Order: sequence, then structure tokens, then C-alpha cells
Amino acid sequence: MKRRDFIRLLGGTLTAWPVVARAQPSLPVVGFLGSENPEMFAGRLRAFHQGLREAGFVDGQNVAIEYRWADGKAVRLPELAADLVARRVAVIAAAGSSAPAFAAKAATATIPILFQTGADPVKDGLVASMRAPGGNITGATRLADAIEPRRLALLHEALPNAAVIGFLVNAGNRIAAARVRAMEEDARAMGLRLATARAGSALEIEAGFADLARQGAGAVSVGAGGIFHDAREAIVALATRYALPAMYEEREFVGAGGLMSYSAGPDDSYRQLGRYVGRVLMGEKPAELAVAEPGRFELVLNRRTAKALGLEFPPAVLARADEVVE
Repeated sequence: MKRRDFIRLLGGTLTAWPVVARAQPSLPVVGFLGSENPEMFAGRLRAFHQGLREAGFVDGQNVAIEYRWADGKAVRLPELAADLVARRVAVIAAAGSSAPAFAAKAATATIPILFQTGADPVKDGLVASMRAPGGNITGATRLADAIEPRRLALLHEALPNAAVIGFLVNAGNRIAAARVRAMEEDARAMGLRLATARAGSALEIEAGFADLARQGAGAVSVGAGGIFHDAREAIVALATRYALPAMYEEREFVGAGGLMSYSAGPDDSYRQLGRYVGRVLMGEKPAELAVAEPGRFELVLNRRTAKALGLEFPPAVLARADEVVE
């Protein structure tokens, strides 16, 4: 390289450097702590980013997001949360279940934490109350656990001749024992017997279906939990293998061939999570933001699956459906 060319290049570099530095201001960093993986959360992440945009923030423009994924391994969450705290992020968004929120809560009492969960955060012990969560934490819930009695009632209405209803419980749910007791009471009030099985892994899910079939279940209600969401195709296949009509916690199960679901759309809570992150970045305090609850719940039926099982939904159940897959 000729000397004059080198000097020209060097001079151009020195001139350009301050411009680059000015073009890359320090952005507030949001730490996203997820219970699973980005592939599984793709649709929900889109909803999260939509909520952020509605609050005035776009990743890479006026906010930066650092993701930490547990890949379904809850034991990794405390370490991942501690890493985000050490990174001194401005906000932690903890999503997928209550587990990431608890890990974040144990890691910091000062950094704002916004959660997304399917559980009742008061019964779970995440917040003091829905209206006044207190401390450095609030978020959005789908109340999936809280509406399990409603799912049981709808399943009974759709299958009035099933005297024994199976309940597949997420073994990782912090309040699993309490949920089983509540469901047993609800079943007795409807004149039903509840057969239960707990599962914390893919192998246990398969064993759980076999156990429920041995207990004489005529239908199954699949409880809330990230592990069930991850294994939804396998669960639908098991329900088909054992010829067990099943009620699910998320509409994605119906899309995979499941019989019916009753839930609040998870995308709504992720969108709300994004909004809350934006509001906290703008200066609002988590303690003053009421936990966001679902605006509505949807009943989704799969008529094609019903026909394959030799069933017909009662007219009253069909009339109540928000969507029917033909």
C-alpha cells in the first residue's frame, strides 16, 4: 500500500470513529428470562415485541434485549437470573411460567421484574395482591390454574356419561397438591370421581396417560404447565392412543388435533408483558402497576377429532364455542 493511501485510510478511520460512536448510544437493556427456548416461544415473542412497540420501544433502536433461555431446565434459572443481575439490566422480563419470576425475585430486590405466568400470582406467592403487588415485581397472568374448575365443568358438559375424569397434573407446579385437592372437591360437587396422575417429564406424561386409563378415566383434563405445552403433540397422540377425550389449557393443543380447550390466549399476556416493560422503562414502578388479568377466555372445539372419537358435541356446548375446527 502506498504511503499516501495508508494516510488517507487512517485519516478516514479516525474521522469515521467518532461518528460511529455517536450513532451507537448506550441503550437501556431488558433481560428476558425464558423457561424454554426461542423456537418454542416464537409466536409469543412476536406478541412481546408488539407490546414493546405499543409502549414506544423497538429492539435495537431505543432498547436492547438480552435473552437467557433455560431450555425447559428449571435448575438453570437461578444461574441465568444471576447473570442478568450481574449484567445490570434495567428490567427483567420473566416468562413462560412462575419459575423464571421466582428465580429473578430471588436474585434481586431492586431491578424491576415483570412476569408472565399462567398461575395465580397471589396464591403462588409472587405478589402480595393483584391490585397492589408491592416490591419490585408485577406482570401479567392468564390465570390458567384458576380456571381449571371451569374446564372440568365444560368437559363434563361435553361428555356427561364420563363418570371418572382424569387430571394430568404438572409435577413442577408449586401448588400442584392444592390444585389436586381443589379439583377433587369440584369433581365431587359435580357427582364425578377424579383420577389423578402427575408428570414432570416426557416419560412420566406417557406413564400418566396409562395410569389414568387403568383408573377408568372416561376423559382427561390436562393441567397447566410449560412442560405440557412443549409436549403438546405427544400428549394429543397419547389421548388418541388411549381414546381419551381431553380438555386442554391452550388452544395450540386443539390446533395439534386435541379435542377442546378453554383458556385466555397466551399472546395477550405476552403483549401485556411488553407493554409493562415499556411503562417501567418510562419510569413507572412495578409496585404501582396492578397485575394484568385476561380480558376474556375462549372455548375452542375440534369437531373433526370428536368424530374420530365417535363423539358429538352437545348443542349447548357448540353454541358456547368461540371457534370450531371442522
